[in-house]
Amino acid sequence: MLTTEFPGCRKLIDAIDTAVAQGSTPAITDSLRNSLCRLIRGNEVQLPDCVLETAQGRYARRELYRSDDHGYCVVAMTWGPGQGTPIHDHAGMWCVEGVWRGALDVVQYERLVDDAGGHCRFQPVGSVQAGPGSAGSLIPPHEYHTIRNPSDRDIAVSLHIYSGNMTHCAVFQPLAGEPGYERCERQLGLDPVH
Repeated sequence: MLTTEFPGCRKLIDAIDTAVAQGSTPAITDSLRNSLCRLIRGNEVQLPDCVLETAQGRYARRELYRSDDHGYCVVAMTWGPGQGTPIHDHAGMWCVEGVWRGALDVVQYERLVDDAGGHCRFQPVGSVQAGPGSAGSLIPPHEYHTIRNPSDRDIAVSLHIYSGNMTHCAVFQPLAGEPGYERCERQLGLDPVH
């Protein structure tokens, strides 16, 4: 189901449909990363203008397409200056994320064994500053990460392709005055597409 028409939307959907026909999750995400980089760098797809609109106090999420046949979902995210996420997961779904505009700092974490009090523990295992035309993937159980727009004046836009409709995720908030994180469920909303 296409939320709104935009130049090159059919090319994007065809590339995703081709990728999800692959036999394994690593093959799907490899194909998607390559296709997304090519489409962004080639300016073959022009996202709708609404993806340049920020949301006050949080990043914006706009669903552009949901596949009735394959179940995947395409969401554009708009990051105002300095906006980002806490450590979070993708509710067990694979995801490919491509940077459309600006830059994003992405830090991946490995979840360690919870401490004796049941608090979550994480260790950073890699970070990258991703610029336009770059893409990465997250495959459970290696899905824990943060994303942040490092700019203090420019917006960033990223495109996220999830294996399903991502309506919620777990976020991990640092505990006050002690090591570890508290796990909380977060419902994810969508901003309007016009």
